[in-house]
Amino acid sequence: MYFKQADIFWGMNKAFIKAVMKNAVQETHQAGIRLFAEGEAAIHFYILLKGKVKLSIGETGKLVYIVSHAGEAFGWSSLIERDVYSATADCKAQTKLMKLDKETIQKALDDDPASGLLFFRRIAETLGNRLLQSYTMISSVHTAEAVPSYGTGQVQDLGADI
Repeated sequence: MYFKQADIFWGMNKAFIKAVMKNAVQETHQAGIRLFAEGEAAIHFYILLKGKVKLSIGETGKLVYIVSHAGEAFGWSSLIERDVYSATADCKAQTKLMKLDKETIQKALDDDPASGLLFFRRIAETLGNRLLQSYTMISSVHTAEAVPSYGTGQVQDLGADI
């Protein structure tokens, strides 16, 4: 079925995949439908089957990432014990996806730690790739000057009054 396209499950125990997909729901949404909003309770994890989903942050909806390849996962806040989503997800085209329940996934992770470790490695890889893409987007807009961050990782504006 469609979830075989999801690289996130590649090489994992078939019983683990079956347990995760046990309560999965395939949904189709039209463009303009909001799947979840930043700050809402994070209770589902999604795998795109077809379509396009815009992930954005803030009140103005600044673009963070476009989910557009079959097998891409999003809604990861639900998996890392965050109470709320860190972004808003809006369908930008007719979209087909698998919606997975966080409690079902958590039980499968607890029951099969080896597959769970591989699953979280894949989540980390996905997030790492998105972070690198964000760095590229940020660097094309503004070049940060080398200033000490004092371990905070925050770039300071040399012209600002501190």
